[in-house]
Amino acid sequence: MAWDESKAWRRGRHNQKLYQAKLEDAQSAPSRNAKRKKLVHPEDMPWELSPQGLLKHLLNEGMNTRMETVDAYMLIIAPGSRSGKHRQLAEECLYVLEGRGYDLHQDCDVEITDTYHWKPQAEVKRFEWEAGDVIYIPPCTIHQHFNADPARPARLISCINRIYKNSGLNDLEQIEDAPEYDPKVVLTADRVAQYIAKAAKKVA
Repeated sequence: MAWDESKAWRRGRHNQKLYQAKLEDAQSAPSRNAKRKKLVHPEDMPWELSPQGLLKHLLNEGMNTRMETVDAYMLIIAPGSRSGKHRQLAEECLYVLEGRGYDLHQDCDVEITDTYHWKPQAEVKRFEWEAGDVIYIPPCTIHQHFNADPARPARLISCINRIYKNSGLNDLEQIEDAPEYDPKVVLTADRVAQYIAKAAKKVA
């Protein structure tokens, strides 16, 4: 009965200005954005020796830039080495700036119900690439990048849409770490060349 329902909806003692906060956030956005970077210089792009490999972050939500939807990083793979192996829900593309190599991709069967399940397919696909190529990574695909040149590093620029994360679907899983990954190492620009040379010797 409607009368009984009214007893339920009128309950509750909390008062919180949630809509007002959203309105104030929208009104203050222009002044906030004016302080965020529209131009990022190389010295402002952080280095990271990550489980995925050596990265130079170009755009990231942690970098205070105006970019709202895309994260981008440069991946540097030492001669003869490889990146980490990972899988994420979002699709990804990588532009090959320098070098030659190949990717291994393994598609997954995905089921989304009350929970999220994925299972790797048996087939592993190989894709050869070189400078100037664009590599496309489909959603939920396990993938890894290999530098086929024993003498020179490869450099790839990765772009991925962070809308999946903002929608609560940040399904990122590291399956294998890059060979050179060491969580104790903190890289700076002057140590990058040393790192690449050391990594090449380690793989050789």
